[in-house]
Amino acid sequence: MFTYPEIDPVAVSLGPLKVHWYGLMYLLAFVLAYVLSRVRARDAASPVKPQQVDDLIFYAALGVIAGGRVGYMIFYAPGTLIADPLSLFKIWDGGMSFHGGLIGVLVAMAYHARTVGRRFFEISDFLAPMAPLGLGAGRIGNFINGELWGKVTDSPLGFMLPNGEVRHPTQLYEAFLEGLVLFAALWWFSAKPRPKMAVSGLFLLLYGVFRFAVEFVRVPDIQYDYLAFGWLTMGQVLSTPMILIGILLIVLAYRTQDRAEVKQPA
Repeated sequence: MFTYPEIDPVAVSLGPLKVHWYGLMYLLAFVLAYVLSRVRARDAASPVKPQQVDDLIFYAALGVIAGGRVGYMIFYAPGTLIADPLSLFKIWDGGMSFHGGLIGVLVAMAYHARTVGRRFFEISDFLAPMAPLGLGAGRIGNFINGELWGKVTDSPLGFMLPNGEVRHPTQLYEAFLEGLVLFAALWWFSAKPRPKMAVSGLFLLLYGVFRFAVEFVRVPDIQYDYLAFGWLTMGQVLSTPMILIGILLIVLAYRTQDRAEVKQPA
């Protein structure tokens, strides 16, 4: 068992300006994504050229922040948004939805693909291995903020909180699975040529499975509680389509490749 260290969520205070660890985590993720994208873009077969990386990461960052925040307020805090519309802009207080961020990134990638004359899945397959960096960083930010704790537990992995409860550190579970493990799997998988859509499909499938699994030990959102069966959460509902779409994309990717190989002249 561990003791939660109660980290100050404010990293630096400069008069009225407060720089939060949560925001710095996302900044770090974008920097790492930029650097790794530049590395991948040097490959002659890359659909994204080094000079295009700046715009791609910029649009992706906008999609993550705007989509993540809007998605959180719509999916998880609609009452707060209606009562205080300006709360939409208080991203330093935490509250980002991955599913909303995903929608924002999809829109950003579609726009970028159109501007550079590439197909959508060429861009999504390129960017997918970088996405777990932001997911992991965001979960570390949640841990620093002391939010999104799991259920009470007697597990040796539990953290004792200031109120004396010992809870699952689901933020760290997700940082490990959705961040480190997902990044390693996608980086390795995409290191060799794969059929179009396969990398994007694997991202959706693995993220959906990891998120669905962790939800079993995570406290459900207070505004929804359990939706059905005494265990189904909103996170699982939103992750289920990702799992199904991920499987579909992988199947279509390899079937399309097989058909193309059959049609090739001997």
